[in-house]
Amino acid sequence: MRDLGAAGELLAGADRVAVLTGAGISTDSGIPDFRGPSGLWTKNPAAEKSATLQHYLADADVRRFAWENRLANSVHLREPNAGHRAIVDLERHGNVHALVTQNVDGLHQRAGSDVDRVIEVHGTMHWTCCWTCGDRRPMVESLERVGAGESDPDCLVCRAAGRTAQGQGILKSDTISFGQNLDETVIARALAAADACDVLLAVGTSLQVNPVANMVPRAKRAGAAIIIVNGEVTKLDHHADLVLRGSISDVLTEVVAESETRRNTRPIG
Repeated sequence: MRDLGAAGELLAGADRVAVLTGAGISTDSGIPDFRGPSGLWTKNPAAEKSATLQHYLADADVRRFAWENRLANSVHLREPNAGHRAIVDLERHGNVHALVTQNVDGLHQRAGSDVDRVIEVHGTMHWTCCWTCGDRRPMVESLERVGAGESDPDCLVCRAAGRTAQGQGILKSDTISFGQNLDETVIARALAAADACDVLLAVGTSLQVNPVANMVPRAKRAGAAIIIVNGEVTKLDHHADLVLRGSISDVLTEVVAESETRRNTRPIG
């Protein structure tokens, strides 16, 4: 309880909070993480292969698996959980200036987070993108085509232009796959948020994937306090001022409530 109180005090006294979230915040919404004991890639190596750009573009069977998996899992229908809502409550205090997420599920926005604050460093699963022409469309449109019998839907723009031969017109989710370059502008925004904050709250992330994991040491070097909330040990725990273990939804809800209590009891002036 002392650590929860200390975390609440840090958040209440901060002028600029940067929040970094990973897959762990979405597990309570029924979305498995990737690398944990029950992770998607741990249980099904084929799913990790489908997330590798080289395999996805080169192998129609890999794409068919990916589309079948998207249709069967209906992850796009998942609802935000108490952890997402706790971050929305923290935003309403007025001191969250950036919400950087490694997740592609869009649950922060669905929970009510300010879309202008959300920085999706790995893209979004709610849109598709043509690898040839860049046409973007809502994912639901492609899933409807898969449900109607198209096992590997192609880009309709490229099809109309006759560009679907020799690996052209391939559709993929508008997410960053292994082997795909990150958007430098998006990454720059995330790192700038770390440089400018006085508290960095890292939630549900293993902190293994760079350059986003570098937000933690960067924020530390800039003088920020680091709070890590995760179910397991991370490799960057030694940078943290506070490490909170347990159910992410429960811990976040309690920490944000502590923050609000301490903010409301601070003397005015």
